[in-house]
Amino acid sequence: MGKRKEYSGYKAYDYLTPGVDYKEFKLREATRKDWEYKVPLSKAEEERVDEIFEKNIVIDLHEHPVLYTEDPSETLALNSEGRDFLAYEALSRSGLDVVFDNLMDGSATITSKHGWKWTDTIHDLGQRLCDIAHQDFVIHCKSVKDIHYAYENGKLAWVAALESSSCIENEVDRIDILYGLGIRQMGLVYSESNRLGTGLDEMRDGGLTDFGYDCVIRMNKVGMLVDVSHVSDQTARDTIESSTRPVIISHAGSKTVHPIKRMVPDDVLRALAEIGGVIGIEAAPGYTATKDQPIPSIETYMAHLEYCVDLMGIDHVGCGPDTLYGDHVGLYRLYDEQMAKAGMGHYTRPVQKEDLVVTELPDYVKGLENPTEAIHNVVRWMVKNGYSNDEIAKIIGLNALRLLEKVW
Repeated sequence: MGKRKEYSGYKAYDYLTPGVDYKEFKLREATRKDWEYKVPLSKAEEERVDEIFEKNIVIDLHEHPVLYTEDPSETLALNSEGRDFLAYEALSRSGLDVVFDNLMDGSATITSKHGWKWTDTIHDLGQRLCDIAHQDFVIHCKSVKDIHYAYENGKLAWVAALESSSCIENEVDRIDILYGLGIRQMGLVYSESNRLGTGLDEMRDGGLTDFGYDCVIRMNKVGMLVDVSHVSDQTARDTIESSTRPVIISHAGSKTVHPIKRMVPDDVLRALAEIGGVIGIEAAPGYTATKDQPIPSIETYMAHLEYCVDLMGIDHVGCGPDTLYGDHVGLYRLYDEQMAKAGMGHYTRPVQKEDLVVTELPDYVKGLENPTEAIHNVVRWMVKNGYSNDEIAKIIGLNALRLLEKVW
């Protein structure tokens, strides 16, 4: 639907009274004018971009599309309230037809300093669904049919996703419960190991556990998309081999292009493509840089995308920018300065060199600062650099849609 979204002006929790029904925080404006950037195009190229958005379903495979506090230091206090603010107006201008919202349950600290608790996860999901139920622009997406409905009727299909399965503890049946509540994508591990497998932060790679194997099969059976974005390399290999349905890496890039643990080695990318999977290219500060260009931008992002297209084939690459409406770089600094001290981190082993620490941060990621900006600049860059409309359509939606038709 492109620009023809039917947004009526609703803002998160409009049905409640701030300061009375919930603790009020000063939230940032969705965008900052001095941080905005558009890949420059000619008039004819601009018209082509508009046509691409009008004629194609556009899917963002990994985002946190909520408004953050004006002061990043208030993030912990906001997290403890368990109430995030979906950025409805900004999303209505994003060109997106589908957004995978990876609820912030790793930092949902209502009952625990460490996140990922079952009760907090259900609280987080329930609050968001209650808010969505009070408006008519965003629909809770549970099927491919909902995606087509949103595209055809000027709506935004909101997909509920979790970045880790830690909240299920040792209960496989909780996968069914989460599916019943509307979760349609779930990561197995978020960096630190859990009962399902090894995370990418660990010194030794034990791969997928027997319990993790059971969970993968159950997710296959209920029709929940398996995400291996933050798992160790061997856990990813084991999961891809074990799954009876295509698997996704919703947000990452190439370890060849940027050799840090957060990125994915070539053999895993090839294996993902062989089972019909898709990688969504990541744009978070510092991660989707390159070994030659340490400052992330739309250019380094596209270096990862083009490498994955060459390696895996264009049918297996999509977009998962992993951005938000707030000071993303400020949140990284906050983690180093405040969050770890609040009990959300762990003691660093002396023999373990942590290559995930971001050492060269710009004030913002040029061209990829938030969900409204990110997909637009991916399309603009591809138009400027000679990609066909059909190739662009695959990257921004068709590849993801084909995957979802097989899994959901």
